[in-house]
Amino acid sequence: MTAVFRRTRNFSATVAGLVTGAAIVANQLGFGGSQVWHVWLAVVALAIGIPHGALDHLVTVPSMERVKMIRFVSLYLAVVAIVTALILIWPLWGFIGVVVMSAVHFGMGDASFIRQHTTASRRPSPWWVYAIPAGMVPVVIPLTREGSADALALVNPDLVDWHLGWGTELFWAGVVAAVVSVVWSLWARRFRDARDITLLLLLALFVPPLVAFATYFGFWHALRHTARLTAELPSATQALENRETLKSLWAVTRPGLPALMGTMAIAAVVTVATDMSFTLYLFVALALVWALTVPHMALTWRLDREALGIGANLPRVGNSR
Repeated sequence: MTAVFRRTRNFSATVAGLVTGAAIVANQLGFGGSQVWHVWLAVVALAIGIPHGALDHLVTVPSMERVKMIRFVSLYLAVVAIVTALILIWPLWGFIGVVVMSAVHFGMGDASFIRQHTTASRRPSPWWVYAIPAGMVPVVIPLTREGSADALALVNPDLVDWHLGWGTELFWAGVVAAVVSVVWSLWARRFRDARDITLLLLLALFVPPLVAFATYFGFWHALRHTARLTAELPSATQALENRETLKSLWAVTRPGLPALMGTMAIAAVVTVATDMSFTLYLFVALALVWALTVPHMALTWRLDREALGIGANLPRVGNSR
């Protein structure tokens, strides 16, 4: 299990570093700015990330009877439909809610991932030292940095002023949170934690906003959550015992493919019925992903709470060197 976590963590960090490096080189060569190809990359990365939440019903409510399962899925989809409609009808306020919710979910999810595979340290750190910047940096900074207005305008012009005039303050709050976390982590000899936050900060600062968020969602958050699920499903656990890491990850990814196809199909239907614009397609797809985060966040709270020791006297874990 530790090997899966370690490889997944290193892979996501490597992708973030490579994307950041490529963005810096592209900018130096004059290929920066908000362009249509950013939208295409965002869609691809989002597609990679969508399946990771499709096993919520198996993980959070095990051994559910058929009738209860039908009710559960119906309620789950009803929440998604309602939230999607609210975002499409009131995009500004819906987006503000999504930003706050996503920052909390991403931060706690990543902190939980770290807690589940690190060992005890002489200088344990509170979970929020990592969770706050891990949530704020990939969400808030790309949406408040220079160039974010153009990126948001590509998705939906109503989202440009989502920060209600507090963009600069939110931007620096994210930067300060990251710097404090890195310094604390170095002091506590949690070098991989410091590396993670540094890479997330560089990704948020130097990669075009749409690409930065999509890279984080598809190759960081989704992959790490998928790795956590390998401990929850018998087929994935058996594959791990046989040292078949890729087979284990595939076991928790394959069931999510219908959710991916369904999300993309619904977004396409809505787009065709309205504007036929590809950027509108991205907004609808994003709205669906954001809506899926609402029940997903509620259901994964159990995993996060147990991993972080919230509400329980669980031992702290530390050094992730």
